[in-house]
Amino acid sequence: MAQDQDIICEIRGAAGVVILNRPKALNALSLGMVRELARALDAWENDPQVTRVVVLSTSEKAFSAGGDIRWLHDCGKAGRHDEMLAFWGEEYILNHRIKTYPKPYVALIDGIVMGGGVGISLHGSHRIAGDRYLFAMPEVGIGFFPDVGATWALPRLPGAFGVFLALTGERIGAADALSVGLATHGVASDRMAELADALTSRAALDDILAGFTIARPPGPLHAEAATIADAFASASPLAVVERLNALAARGSAFAGKLAQTLATKSPTSVAIAHEQMRRGHDLDFAEAMRTEFRIVSRIAHGHDFYEGVRAVVVDKDQAPHWRPDRLEAVEPATIAAYFASLGASELKLEG
Repeated sequence: MAQDQDIICEIRGAAGVVILNRPKALNALSLGMVRELARALDAWENDPQVTRVVVLSTSEKAFSAGGDIRWLHDCGKAGRHDEMLAFWGEEYILNHRIKTYPKPYVALIDGIVMGGGVGISLHGSHRIAGDRYLFAMPEVGIGFFPDVGATWALPRLPGAFGVFLALTGERIGAADALSVGLATHGVASDRMAELADALTSRAALDDILAGFTIARPPGPLHAEAATIADAFASASPLAVVERLNALAARGSAFAGKLAQTLATKSPTSVAIAHEQMRRGHDLDFAEAMRTEFRIVSRIAHGHDFYEGVRAVVVDKDQAPHWRPDRLEAVEPATIAAYFASLGASELKLEG
């Protein structure tokens, strides 16, 4: 096994095994990693030896903490927008490929899974959450938006939970993820390696998983489900904030904290994310991915993404200057423009 490769794709027994092997970068996805995974899926689709795909990580901290946002930031600042859009385009095509893949696709997630890491795990048939599982789509905090298929997946979570995740970027653990369907199975961290090995056998997949799956008690957000459903089902991002403030005034510390959290995010990103959630419920997966490519094609030429990455990743002063800096100043027509057709430049998807 080539230890210096960022991603290793090989056949072990009955499984096509994908090893995310960029631990120093928390397995942030590069274009090379996207392409290698896509090549492996193509090769394994019609290979009778491969009955399932298993994706795992060499990092104890992360499955994959996202895309390589510093590289994307630097490309954009240098005017290399074509390179940025090539990455996003191929990443989104891969997300669609995983969603429509004809063989079981099993992601062993025991650590941070965010952004691009969500895109190569959430759309598979089986999402196995270890004890260290930590999910978030924190893009609104860097002037971006929850992409990689979040437009399709998050609006379908119960009780406006996906809207809550999209607008706040909050992190959730395995128990809460299992309760809303982000994860399909819970497995103890100390059995993940054993499970990975078992999955290479020719035994039935469901039988293997049944021998490892554990029940988890309700997560910490279980008690806040009513507050989340109440506030985040609101018809606009401003209405969400107003509802959170009203609930906070009635004594909900949780609602008050979320209102404060939303105030730190890019107002434009929050508005885009809310509109994604509103539209996404009625889109099929392919159209959701085309929608995301429309949005990202505009964000690449905007302000807030570069300012957000500067504040969080480059200068690390945690003090972004958003434009505009208040939700009230975000024009509906401006948000609608992010969703407009790209004409000949639309994302090309098969099937």
